[in-house]
Amino acid sequence: MTLPMSGFRVIDLTAMVSGPVATMQLADQGAEVIKVERPDSGDQTRLAANQRHGFSANFLNNNRNKRSVALDLKRPEGLATLKRLCANADVLVQNFRPGVAERIGIGEAAIREVAPNIIYVSISGFGESGPYTGKPVYDPLIQSLSSLATIQGGSDEARPRLVRTIVPDKLTGYIAAQAITAALLARERGQPGQHVHVSMLDAVVDFLWHSDMNSQTFVGHEFNQAQAASFIDLIYQTTTGYISVAVQNDREWQALTEALNVPEWRDDPRFATFADRQDNINARLELTQEKLAEQSAEYWLERLNEFGVPCAPVLTRSQMIEHEQVTANELLVEYDHPEAGRLRQTRPAARFSRSDALPLNGAPALGAGTRAVLAENGFSDEEIDRLLDSGAAVDEGGSAS
Repeated sequence: MTLPMSGFRVIDLTAMVSGPVATMQLADQGAEVIKVERPDSGDQTRLAANQRHGFSANFLNNNRNKRSVALDLKRPEGLATLKRLCANADVLVQNFRPGVAERIGIGEAAIREVAPNIIYVSISGFGESGPYTGKPVYDPLIQSLSSLATIQGGSDEARPRLVRTIVPDKLTGYIAAQAITAALLARERGQPGQHVHVSMLDAVVDFLWHSDMNSQTFVGHEFNQAQAASFIDLIYQTTTGYISVAVQNDREWQALTEALNVPEWRDDPRFATFADRQDNINARLELTQEKLAEQSAEYWLERLNEFGVPCAPVLTRSQMIEHEQVTANELLVEYDHPEAGRLRQTRPAARFSRSDALPLNGAPALGAGTRAVLAENGFSDEEIDRLLDSGAAVDEGGSAS
């Protein structure tokens, strides 16, 4: 089976979310991803809550289509084994705190001694220089430092709020995956393998600039966004639930007034132009909410759709997985994991017209692929046995073989 990333081998030294998200994108697109984990506990997300048969949902959702090799990198034999694996690899990805990889002996220089043309990828939290470099990092800290929490709060003077999903972690993973493919493309065209640096802070600030940093764009004319555009979001209550309605241009505004049967709004000077409607956004949204509160969600969705007004129901997670549009997209798939049982996940979001879909393989048990991967990379049975007997490597979920 030929997939876009078929034939590329990735050594995945990452844990938690940002790195595993990046490498799972590559695995879903056909790359062979070898997840190297510490033998005692593996990736920390293996220990997360919501488990079945020893597998957490968190680990399963970020590590499918990978193989696990358990190596103790503190032992010389384990470190040497990793380097032998790197010699046959195209990419190495690590998300240790800056400086840790070098102390372990797997910094870029050490890896290039055995794999001169490898794509070496470092994912960090705050970056690799500056006063925050060595600090512990978690998603809420990046949301705070990047100004995302202030933006979510509504204005510079409002109480900051966190986005209730780990945007920095996941966004960083997607950016890293794209950067890896770009570096591989450059290498295929004759450039040497390079070091790709991605930080969570850089990823989020870049992400925000495309829509939320207009006040900081014109040099010499910066201003504080102390006044929120609106503290009212675009979620409206009806008699039977919530819906979202969003109008931008004049045509959609006209359609909304017709759907709601409020022609007088078109003559209101506060709403005459797009700019006027933005300046008076609170008044406009309050009037819209008052009107939508008069009927059911079902009634309004049908009527708004009839007039071409952009709208959608507000769904819970349980409702979303049954929605007709999600079903039409064939987005959700179910398959059997040999140990964790029946799983539901999304297929890869990107689809390729000339590539078959990759059959999904559930995330591996800790060290389940150690012996097989080492054998495929030129280790003899005797060498593998010595590694397992010494404890430098572990096979089949923690037992030597």
